[in-house]
Amino acid sequence: MSNAKERMVVRAARELQPGMVVNLGIGLPTKVVNHLPADFPVCLHTENGLAGIGPTLPSDQANRNLIDAGGAYVSTIPGSAFFDSATSFALVRSGRLDLTMLGAFEVAANGDLANWKIPGKFSPGVGGGIELAQKAQRVAVLTTHTDRAGNPKLKERCSLPLTAQACVARIFTDMAVIDVEANGFTLVETAQGVSVAEIIDATGAALRVPDTELPKF
Repeated sequence: MSNAKERMVVRAARELQPGMVVNLGIGLPTKVVNHLPADFPVCLHTENGLAGIGPTLPSDQANRNLIDAGGAYVSTIPGSAFFDSATSFALVRSGRLDLTMLGAFEVAANGDLANWKIPGKFSPGVGGGIELAQKAQRVAVLTTHTDRAGNPKLKERCSLPLTAQACVARIFTDMAVIDVEANGFTLVETAQGVSVAEIIDATGAALRVPDTELPKF
């Protein structure tokens, strides 16, 4: 990862609180586990059937039967539990996740999320994304602020197929931390070396900037 992405993941890891049950989605969110303090009291869940996830492992140290939803080799911790997909999704659908962290192609100013399909490109399917986005108590997104062409991923309205409506509460990007509030996007923190003007320019919707000095990560 680039330094900017690494800082984003490290900052996102601070969002986890002791005692939480948290799902880490495919992509950047799965890297959060490697930035938690040792023995941090949180239960990490993956929808393919494991609760209690330790750091990811290189292939030469891993149990090849233990992977997260994105296919990365993971480790267990004392108290880890294995179960089938039906039980795993029952945990999700019953609202037992305190937080899920997901990737995104687009996030709208009202919290709509598009993260599973770009028309014309292959997609294996929406997977567990719909249930996670709709049923977790809180949804956070980890994504680059713009796509590879420099186009904003944070927009007034999503142009891609939606995963869920009005579900995102907080967005972590390589440039900023942004909350989704009743009146749209609000800037919460800025990345080191990134100006507020640069963040506004890279955001495809109105961005409220508080009058107070913002923290940096």
